[in-house]
Amino acid sequence: MPVDLNGYWKMISSDNFEEYLKALDVNVAIRKIATLLKPDKEISHDGDHIVIKTLSTFKNYNMDFHVGKEFEEDLSGVDDRKCMTTITWDGDKLVCVQKGEIEGRGWSHWVEGDELHLELRAGGVVSKQVFKKT
Repeated sequence: MPVDLNGYWKMISSDNFEEYLKALDVNVAIRKIATLLKPDKEISHDGDHIVIKTLSTFKNYNMDFHVGKEFEEDLSGVDDRKCMTTITWDGDKLVCVQKGEIEGRGWSHWVEGDELHLELRAGGVVSKQVFKKT
């Protein structure tokens, strides 16, 4: 059985996020705002159905999906693209592959103790964020 991701998570660190946003071709004004934010994650995980809410004072983003089922993801407000997204378990890691204009785009979530780790990937750039369970 995969790890339980349920809970409310507060960001405690972010590394290389602006470079990741540059790889997504996000405009400089949005990049500057986004790098100042410390968003929270609220995750609801029930079997293969997962809802990940990224919450900030600037913009919220909700991702509602079933593990293993490809869907069209609308990234309006992130980088204003659409992509075909598939999320699967790789051991205890939740791994997302986003097929579209940006090569190698996706992310991975995993838990270590009371910390949620997020690795964001796009165009060869990797950003890492860590969240603490509250």
